[in-house]
Amino acid sequence: MSPGLRLPARVALLPRSPPEPGVPRPPPVPPAASPPPRTARDPPEPSRPRGLAEMPGPSSAAFIFELLCRGGVRKLHEMQVHGLSRFGPVWRARFGPVLTVHVAEPALVAQVLRQEGPEPRRALSCPWKQHRDLRGVPGGLLTLEGEAWRGSRRVLARGLLRPGAAEAFAGPVAAAVAELVARLQRLRRRHPRGIVRDIGTEFNRFGLEAISWVLFSSRLGCLGDTGDTGDAPAATEAVLRSVGTVLALTLVTMALPRPLLRLVPAPWDAFCHAWDQLFAFAKGHVDRRVAEVAARGPLAEGDTCVTDLLAREHVPVASIYGNVTELLLAGVDTVASTLAWSLYELAQNPGAQAALHRQLVAATATSGATSGDSATTDGATAAATAAALGRLPLLRAVVKETLRLYPVIPANARVIPECDIRVGDYLVPRQTLITLCHYATSRDSRFFPAPNAFRPERWLRHRDTGNTAGDTGETAGDTAGDTPGDPPGPRHPFASLPFGLGPRSCVGRRLAELQLHMALAQILLRFEVRPEPGGGRVRPMTRTLLAPGAPISLRFLER
Repeated sequence: MSPGLRLPARVALLPRSPPEPGVPRPPPVPPAASPPPRTARDPPEPSRPRGLAEMPGPSSAAFIFELLCRGGVRKLHEMQVHGLSRFGPVWRARFGPVLTVHVAEPALVAQVLRQEGPEPRRALSCPWKQHRDLRGVPGGLLTLEGEAWRGSRRVLARGLLRPGAAEAFAGPVAAAVAELVARLQRLRRRHPRGIVRDIGTEFNRFGLEAISWVLFSSRLGCLGDTGDTGDAPAATEAVLRSVGTVLALTLVTMALPRPLLRLVPAPWDAFCHAWDQLFAFAKGHVDRRVAEVAARGPLAEGDTCVTDLLAREHVPVASIYGNVTELLLAGVDTVASTLAWSLYELAQNPGAQAALHRQLVAATATSGATSGDSATTDGATAAATAAALGRLPLLRAVVKETLRLYPVIPANARVIPECDIRVGDYLVPRQTLITLCHYATSRDSRFFPAPNAFRPERWLRHRDTGNTAGDTGETAGDTAGDTPGDPPGPRHPFASLPFGLGPRSCVGRRLAELQLHMALAQILLRFEVRPEPGGGRVRPMTRTLLAPGAPISLRFLER
């Protein structure tokens, strides 16, 4: 106890001086009434948070049964909704050997994020970190912690998150988009009804082509016409398989106890082999780019990539390998899934598709900025196109609504290492894994009426309609819904956070939005997209990220 706090107690022990003559004594203060004794039925006192032992949740046996016997690993996003309905906004469960506190209330998500500190931690341990330790390779932005993470974050944020930074890569993205549109045209012509099978696979190829240019300035030829089979080069197909393996096995290797993985090592071995393949691929392209730049000297304006950015900041080459490998994995599936879901929902909602097409056509007629679909589009024109697309309210709303329904990261994790934190009525001990249930909050009817319906208009201001050309005077920075605190409709600003928030938010957000806007614009200007006749409803599944649970096939009708 500090001296300042001890002083009043010491003064109380001093003898009281007699009253001065002529000064009446104050009346005696009656003792305070004792509060009635509390009973077990009384609610907890607001000032006393409850502990983990008082937190509701399923038994360990029940949770493991759901995971292993009812496809729970693939349905973790649905288990968020069921948990919210059964236990309320906060509950605890064991994911394998790990105790985790689930938070499925936007106000409580905000409460956690506001207490995470300047160097947030995603998890105490995870299979990705274990692979880095086992192989002796450096981590990247997704697995680093502390000062190492802060340094990588600082450099990458300057190159990718500052306003206008993503437009520096618009030229390569425009070239990849043009190749994608040409490939869709070839594929639809091979089917008598213009159907393109499994568009997710095609968009994975697009995602790999685009992110490889951004990371290494490498053209892979993923989208080229290689004959009737349409197969991409074998090396790139191997990379895509490795990405899929890592995402499919991350949750499995996290949930299974270490002793069981030692008895049945196949999942762990396949997981590590897939990461090894990704590291080898990235290393080869980084080494090629570094040698090329060293041989050529100063780069021409616009000829840059993330490898160059890190090298200019004197980041050790081993750290460059770690960062670009993790960005490679994040950049492929993230864009591909969102692009597939966007076209899937627009095909199911022809009114929204027609309104967006009208807006794109009007914008093209007004400025011509969105009409360039040539693979030889120069960087300045592509940057102008990207900036113009970023100002189209309905295009942005379609992407936001797609990410609300299908958040690429259905749940995020946080560990507060320094101190216990209060989450609602509970005190969560330090070093406890906290799962932020973004899928559940983004489909909560209290914040999004008709939460399972695709309604892009819920993200628009009243003056932003599908009949406009997008010339509303808004910029990308003040478009509705860009930041918490600016909701255009009756929803909580933390109810939908597809890119996260704060220091650990997605460093590639602007680049992902640029790719989505440019690809959607060119596809919809060229094609009308309709559902596959007789095709059933496609539902999402969790494989670390949220992905389509079945292949999505669509009709592409030339306009």
